[in-house]
Amino acid sequence: MSQLLDKPPTATAAPSGPPALSPGLSPADLAARHGLTVSGARPSLPAYVRQLWDRRHFITAFATAKLTAQYSQAKLGQLWQIMTPLLNAAVYYFIFGVLMNTKHGVPDYVPFLVTGVFVFTFTQQSVMAGTRAVSGSLGLVRALHFPRASLPLSYCLQQLQQLLFSLCALVVILLAFGVPPTVSWLLAIPALALQFTFNAGLALVMARLGSQTPDVAQLMPFVLRTWMYVSGVMWSIDTVLRDHHLPHAVTVLLEANPAAVYIDLMRFALIDSFHASQLPAHVWAWAAGWALLAGVGGFIYFWKAEETYGRG
Repeated sequence: MSQLLDKPPTATAAPSGPPALSPGLSPADLAARHGLTVSGARPSLPAYVRQLWDRRHFITAFATAKLTAQYSQAKLGQLWQIMTPLLNAAVYYFIFGVLMNTKHGVPDYVPFLVTGVFVFTFTQQSVMAGTRAVSGSLGLVRALHFPRASLPLSYCLQQLQQLLFSLCALVVILLAFGVPPTVSWLLAIPALALQFTFNAGLALVMARLGSQTPDVAQLMPFVLRTWMYVSGVMWSIDTVLRDHHLPHAVTVLLEANPAAVYIDLMRFALIDSFHASQLPAHVWAWAAGWALLAGVGGFIYFWKAEETYGRG
């Protein structure tokens, strides 16, 4: 007797691998159809600016927190915000003003020197902070999604806040050396605004370079020290140009040096013995031009590598 065995129904094997694409449909087309975008892709420049503006409160709060924590372990606390630049100025006065006699022919040399030290320190510290802005915050960069330009901008804002503390000490020094307050002190506001824009642009450039080449942070102190010595911080560029017949190219480089431009503007605004005749020609145009070039150029340069920060 023959036995009929019922065969079990054949099971359909589950498809392996990704589903097949529709004919003629690329992965990019499929992603666009379902509203998918590349993770961490660089936004357009206008969208990037809007993102930064939306996070303006984070930028200011981050800058204030960094400034507050900077000397939190020191017994004198926030007094170091004023004492540090004053001690630097005292050292420079002894070395350059006394030993090298650069104060000869410079009226109000102490206010002249302190103003130069404070203003250049603003640029110097902004550049150094920008160099480590991304590379020193990799944990934050990799953990959260936000416009990376927030970091160097917040560090520049921190240095501006530091400068404002220093300017309080500078006002006391000006009054102590008989420099009266005048309406021209208001010129310090646009001068600082232009310098902040310039510093922010440099910080953005250095932030991108520092994130790609960490050795830049080791090189920058030597570059900045050289820049300080040729920027008229401890000596008068105007006096040197009058007393020495330097080549025209050297004269133009000294006068157009952006650090020297912003120092001269602050001295002109705050020190009554620093006259307009000591300023280089078209100094405000130079100041605005450097701010525009560094600010806009540095921002675009940083934005172009937005999707690379924190990777690799």
